[in-house]
Amino acid sequence: MSQRDYYEVLGVPKNASDDEIKKAYRRFSSKHHPDRHQGDEAKAAAEEKFKEGQRAYDVLSDPQKRAAYDQYGHAGVDPNMRGGFGGGEGFGGFAEAFGDIFGEMFNQRRGRQVYKGNDLSYAMEITLEEAASGKDAQIKIPSWEDCSSCHGSGARPGTDVKTCSTCHGHGVVQMSQGFFRVQQTCPTCHGSGKIIAEPCTLCHGQGKLKSQKTLEIKIPAGIDDGMRIRSSGNGEPGSNGGPPGDLYIEVRVKPHDIFERDGDDLHCTVPVSMTTAALGGEIEVPTLSGKAAIDIPEGTQPGKQFRLRGKGIKGLRSSVAGDLYCHIQVEIPVKLTEFQRKTLKELDDSLQKGGDKHSPSSQSWKDKIRRFFS
Repeated sequence: MSQRDYYEVLGVPKNASDDEIKKAYRRFSSKHHPDRHQGDEAKAAAEEKFKEGQRAYDVLSDPQKRAAYDQYGHAGVDPNMRGGFGGGEGFGGFAEAFGDIFGEMFNQRRGRQVYKGNDLSYAMEITLEEAASGKDAQIKIPSWEDCSSCHGSGARPGTDVKTCSTCHGHGVVQMSQGFFRVQQTCPTCHGSGKIIAEPCTLCHGQGKLKSQKTLEIKIPAGIDDGMRIRSSGNGEPGSNGGPPGDLYIEVRVKPHDIFERDGDDLHCTVPVSMTTAALGGEIEVPTLSGKAAIDIPEGTQPGKQFRLRGKGIKGLRSSVAGDLYCHIQVEIPVKLTEFQRKTLKELDDSLQKGGDKHSPSSQSWKDKIRRFFS
């Protein structure tokens, strides 16, 4: 069976640094460690991937082996390096990288391996105004409480929880592999250190029942779409007495009828009548803090942009608020009466007699066309 490229296994480029390779191996091992998976088939598949990742790291973490592998591929490294923990240098690299993983994944309590609970995610939708000013919100999330029947033991009332005879309550067993002793999760009790012969019929041996609780969440002012808020300890409960996971609230900001957000700035399109654009005047525009006035100069062209300083949003990491940009959209009148048509025609005739001074952009366009065809 052909072996996969070691760089591909760890998901790193061939020019990856030693630190990048080490971090990639940590992520890989955390994801594929057999103790992270339930069921015989899943554990077996995870174990194969885990061994493959270990082989890749044994080679890529060693400068000499990596150089040989880069030059000759799999033929350039020890062909007998298959699973296990290898010897000497390979085991040293494993211990260095994987020791950190054990610190992150497990807490040792009375010899048992305890696991942190899974994290939970919650999507919350808020308005642009709420994102700008912040808000306090209540959300309902899953919760777990001790089973009312077995009081958290997991055993049917009237029966006892027995100590696992394989690991003697430690949750782990020792295995010898060559010159090394390796500790792994007990295959009988799966790390709990106990055996429940008759599971509770209400909680099915879990010791906990799923419920619901209300959580108070503070949405900070200036939060943007896609940002997450972490609520520590409000995820799923851990295993074997491990700490609970965390809850991540992902914020989604609803599209606004008027404003579009760009960082701390806001943008809006303001329709202006043809006569106001031509003659000038004052118009009123909305802002998140109330109304504001803009002076439209005579001869304002479509697309002209006006900036209102400090009328945007003060972001999470900003000391001052952004700006509001008003983009002028000159509105052409429709459904004209005969009188209006006649008046506009007379105006157009008058503008034509005035020459190019009334339409500088039009004259520039004509000049460009002439040069193009000449």
